Amino acid sequence: MLLVYTSRITNRLRYIFEHIFKNLLGVNMSITTNKEEFLQYPGAKLNYSSRRFEDELFFYAAPLLFERGIKYQHIKIAEYENTKIFYIGKNNSHLPFDPFAASFYLISRYEEYLPNEKDQFGRYQAKNSLAFKNNFLDQPIIDVWVNMLYKILHQLFPGLTFAKRKYRFVPTYDIDLAFAYKHKGILRNVGGLVYDALRLKWDLVSERLKVLAGWKPDPYDTFDWLFALHTRYDLRPIYFFLLGEYGPYDKNISITSIAYQELIQSTADWYEVGIHPSYASNDNNRKFAEELLILSKLLKKEVRKNRQHFIKLQMPETYQNLIELDIQDDYTMGYASSPGFRAGTASSFYFYDLSLEIKTTLRVFPFAVMDVTLHDYLKLSPQAALQTLKTLIDRVREVDGVFIPLWHNHSLSNTHSWEEWRDVYETMLKYALPDKKTKHPQP
Repeated sequence: MLLVYTSRITNRLRYIFEHIFKNLLGVNMSITTNKEEFLQYPGAKLNYSSRRFEDELFFYAAPLLFERGIKYQHIKIAEYENTKIFYIGKNNSHLPFDPFAASFYLISRYEEYLPNEKDQFGRYQAKNSLAFKNNFLDQPIIDVWVNMLYKILHQLFPGLTFAKRKYRFVPTYDIDLAFAYKHKGILRNVGGLVYDALRLKWDLVSERLKVLAGWKPDPYDTFDWLFALHTRYDLRPIYFFLLGEYGPYDKNISITSIAYQELIQSTADWYEVGIHPSYASNDNNRKFAEELLILSKLLKKEVRKNRQHFIKLQMPETYQNLIELDIQDDYTMGYASSPGFRAGTASSFYFYDLSLEIKTTLRVFPFAVMDVTLHDYLKLSPQAALQTLKTLIDRVREVDGVFIPLWHNHSLSNTHSWEEWRDVYETMLKYALPDKKTKHPQP
């Protein structure tokens, strides 16, 4: 067992030490404030305080984990072993920075509680983050720092037991538009025909008519292709279905559609299904609860997984709402405008609520990249997008993390400006596959 000494045990300190040592390194750990107990302990031990006692493993503790409340942090960025660091240490600390305080700052999303300028949808913007400003958003930096800790601990305490982590790959899909034309009803299709005709989009007019006449498959109906892909590569994806009422940002098929109900049920027969709550429900927990109940009844089981529509995540309100509705796993942690690691990690973690200073029961699964980010926000060519994807996969693989991409069924249609992106996706998928010995990777 590893014994950690600190001057004071706080919720923040206990949370981040348990996450790093127990969850990521698999090390049995205990924390003490008793100096004599620490000095007399014969096994592996770590001093996390303001000063060293003897020649023990020592990390200089920055104030963050001993504070309460939220205030502006004066952060200076440095570099160590080709990796960005902050909360620079002193007094002969074993690392030139405090990896525990730095990890907590990122994983708690401390900066998102501070005053910041939101985008047009009320979202925290990637460009305002410490990671984006200092060019480490595309690196799972917490996992890199944890590997540094592992090397030190393994060298100093060869008898200490660690859990072996394995790289994993979990495809996820948001079903915002199950079909382009089918099952939308007469009014929406007539409106669509008129809209396309007024814009002189005769190719879309023709396509819609052929699909509705049954002469051509709906371009967004890529579900059988995905099923074959998952079967071929032995994958267990997660689907998030949008089923809110029609609105400015919620344009999916009505949940009253038998075809849509059957699609959701048949998907759930094979794979995990979560809720993709409507944009309109983001500030309305009653509406969210109604949508959750509809999906639970349709699937005949409780729904525990969630991803916010439009990646609309507000700290801490969104997560507090999810906890109130008994959601256990959330997959929203990522940016719409930029690929990378919003919380600085490619590993799941429990949400720490800074407003209440408690570790919660909600487990957060960060995603690394979204198709719309590459195509719409960054406007990358398919070739450039694939290179970005491979770089992210390589960085997750290097730290034995979990690579979670966010894709949509309509971006796999090879139409409507998404030509060649189906090839991008399949190439990415093959590149992201874990070792062949790993069967049925789970999140």
